[in-house]
Amino acid sequence: MAAPKKGRRPAGAQGRPGRTLVLFLIAMVALAGGMFASGHNTPRLGIDLAGGTSITLKAKAEPGQEKAINKKNMDTAVSIMNRRVNGLGVSEAEVQTQGDRNIIVNIPKGTNSEQARQQVGTTAKLYFRPVLTVAAGTPAKPQPSGSPSPSASKGADKAGKNGDKNKPSSTPSAKPSAKSTPQGRALTDALKADGKPSPKTTPGIPSTPPKPGTTPGATPPVPPTGDAAAVAKLQKQFEALDCSTKESRAKAAFGSKASDPIAACDQTGEAKYILGPAEIEGTDVKKAKAVIDQQRGMWIVQMDFTGKGSKKFQSITGKLSKQQSPQNQFAIALDNQVVSAPSVSQTLSGSAEISGSFNQRSANDLANVLSYGALPLSFEEQSVTTVTAALGADQLHAGLIAGAIGLALVIIYLVLYYRGLALVAILSLVVSAVLTYVIMALLGPAINFALNLPAVCGAIVAIGITADSFIVYFERIRDEIREGRTLRPAVERAWPRARRTIMVSDFVSFLAAAVLFIVTVGKVQGFAFTLGLTTLLDIVVVFLFTKPVMTLLARKQFFAGGHPWSGLDPQRLGARPPLRRSRRTPAAPTDPKEA
Repeated sequence: MAAPKKGRRPAGAQGRPGRTLVLFLIAMVALAGGMFASGHNTPRLGIDLAGGTSITLKAKAEPGQEKAINKKNMDTAVSIMNRRVNGLGVSEAEVQTQGDRNIIVNIPKGTNSEQARQQVGTTAKLYFRPVLTVAAGTPAKPQPSGSPSPSASKGADKAGKNGDKNKPSSTPSAKPSAKSTPQGRALTDALKADGKPSPKTTPGIPSTPPKPGTTPGATPPVPPTGDAAAVAKLQKQFEALDCSTKESRAKAAFGSKASDPIAACDQTGEAKYILGPAEIEGTDVKKAKAVIDQQRGMWIVQMDFTGKGSKKFQSITGKLSKQQSPQNQFAIALDNQVVSAPSVSQTLSGSAEISGSFNQRSANDLANVLSYGALPLSFEEQSVTTVTAALGADQLHAGLIAGAIGLALVIIYLVLYYRGLALVAILSLVVSAVLTYVIMALLGPAINFALNLPAVCGAIVAIGITADSFIVYFERIRDEIREGRTLRPAVERAWPRARRTIMVSDFVSFLAAAVLFIVTVGKVQGFAFTLGLTTLLDIVVVFLFTKPVMTLLARKQFFAGGHPWSGLDPQRLGARPPLRRSRRTPAAPTDPKEA
């Protein structure tokens, strides 16, 4: 007789269910402990349950570009807005088109929601433009002949100091302004490599005195930029430009092209510029991030250029370094407003930095919009509506009641049909519910998951999927008992067949949830995500909890003895006695010759 092969477990082997069950319960306790330790004891809620803000944005066409408002550009804008909001960590934000010109943005109440509202519709068109002329941000008032305007002179001084608020003056009697502009300067790795600055100079920012003959406070002339009519028109726009209000700053260069010189304001309104055609565009920026400069103790935005952008940056800084102030400056213009206008004294290459009066939030805002790109269209806010959670709470209450009724019906059915086995199913449902709740609470801060009404529906549907797995296993056990086997071997022999069926069924459910998550947007994704999550947890619970518990209960006399209330009574199941082998007596030969 051949000896059995070592290392192979027989079909009826029972393993170590107690150890499996203990490890599973330890893992559950660890997850629950992590939930309480993180301080997030409840799942994050979506806008329909927590309330929030709904914003309607309308696309507006720039002059001569009416055809730009099309489905492709609108879809691109939706995608960029989604990435911006997700980059801020705002969960369950919905961005979708409405009609052919409107975009609806729903932002749940919570962390960063106000910050997301401020930048979701920002066009974020970034250009590096050479500075041609700079003056005070407000038009100069008429003054008596020979007397310069004090306000204009003050503004011009501030504009002249735009490259560096601590820039030393070349005039010994001049004193630094007490109120400096918040605009900063751009540095690069090549700029930093120059070593320590001397006490009287700053790398990259020359202390060249103003050209002789210039009058403080006077509006500088526009350098030649094309035909005389275009120069005169630009000069007129520049002189009339008033940067004192946010609206006027936003409209200063609206509708301009990258190839056109423009008159633009800085973001504070203290200075205005005439800028040449764009030399570098936002698409030449590979990535941007906000970091804190440890040496200067200030927030900066670092930008890495693409290969093409790096060459452009080296070329433009090489040209500007040969010019006199202010034409040795280049303006970093975001949505045609000057963020920074640093001076250049040498050719630069590599990555650039934008520094100024940034705090952590404003630096992250700028890095975020630069990283995810510019919107292909300009938008204006049509309406901003505050959404209350009252309606969602009523719907959630009704949904929870429906879920409770459904769960109660499932439990009643299990008790009536499976009797004692219903205890295993109910315990498994409770374990599955606890795991689902804990993981949803942990996923909130981890991946910005937020629970909305469709997600609650997905969790309710999962009750049926989980109960179906128990029923498959119980029926396989009953089939084995009907074949005449006792409970302990029946539990082990039924498991391989039940396991295959459960795996196939859950795979189909998970596949459907994955496809639904990929092809849909908005709240439907919450339903698909929850359905997929609970399907995976169903496999975990059945394998690591239901099966070990069933193996342990099979050793108890109440179940092993086939008690009528155990749900495994052989007589009620119509079990037949086990087949026994018997020797058959050979029939007597009928042919005399065979005898």
